[in-house]
Amino acid sequence: MMTAPNFKIFIPASMLLVVVGLLVSAAFSEKDKQQKEFETYYKVYSINAPKQIVFANEKVPMHEQDVQESFDREILTNTYWQSQTILLLKRANKFFPVIESILSKNGIPDDMKYVVLAESGLQNVVSPAGASGYWQFIEATAKIYGLEVSSEVDERYHVVKSTEAACKYFKEAYKQFNSWALVAASYNMGIEGLRKQLAQQGVNSYYELLLNAETARYVYRILAIKEIAEQPQKYGFHLLESHLYYPVKTIKIKTNQTIPDLIKYSLNNGTNYKTLKLLNPWLRSKSLTVAAGKTYFIELPKNIVQSNNWADKIENDTIPIEFTNFN
Repeated sequence: MMTAPNFKIFIPASMLLVVVGLLVSAAFSEKDKQQKEFETYYKVYSINAPKQIVFANEKVPMHEQDVQESFDREILTNTYWQSQTILLLKRANKFFPVIESILSKNGIPDDMKYVVLAESGLQNVVSPAGASGYWQFIEATAKIYGLEVSSEVDERYHVVKSTEAACKYFKEAYKQFNSWALVAASYNMGIEGLRKQLAQQGVNSYYELLLNAETARYVYRILAIKEIAEQPQKYGFHLLESHLYYPVKTIKIKTNQTIPDLIKYSLNNGTNYKTLKLLNPWLRSKSLTVAAGKTYFIELPKNIVQSNNWADKIENDTIPIEFTNFN
């Protein structure tokens, strides 16, 4: 019986060393190349902070080192948290016209609009402490400043009414502190808490106070958001107008009758419950009980109202009659 010949291939040790060396060299070359490309194309820059900052016509003492460092932390955080800051800029375009008008009407500096961005990012969020809505009022404070809060209606989620309430707070706080930076700080920690710290520390400026970590950052965050919002391209943000968010054109429907079923109400009036809630987030239930003598204004898309041949009833974007399709 014949067997197959047993061939053995002998590779000199020197050749093995050469092959291994080439493989190792190639691996190191790839890593070196990648590192070089990384260093060439990926760059993160420190930021030149402005030498002068003004908030609500009050100068920020940027010559103080701790003020510079505190502002630097917030401008870096908000510049390099790109997705969040872009969303703030987009939402601001949608809501600021309304908020600016209310602030102006109440004699509040325009810069105070940046407080709402710091508070909620112009979203109807709820904090762990139960603060809710655009301006983040807790329930007790909301009621003090005239907002209705119930299982069916929560005006903390009403951009106009909650902004009016914020203006009442700002006026009260400014009488106490005579400084808009301190007013903003008090919005975070409360009037009494801030007044106590000012008295204990013997100073009258936010920038001289030693505060809890959250409030110590709070005003600087507002300053950083203001700086980026007013000069977005300086900080690398380039937004096309078509990418911004815009308010939906609506008609306010005068409502002085109970609506037992808001889902049915929305369908009967040419829209849907989702749209109704997006335009009226202050409606917190699927029904709306209207007490005698009480009136609410429910917003519906303007194009829907006009398509239902109600255009002749519209006065100043409001239908000043009792809506018929409540059931």
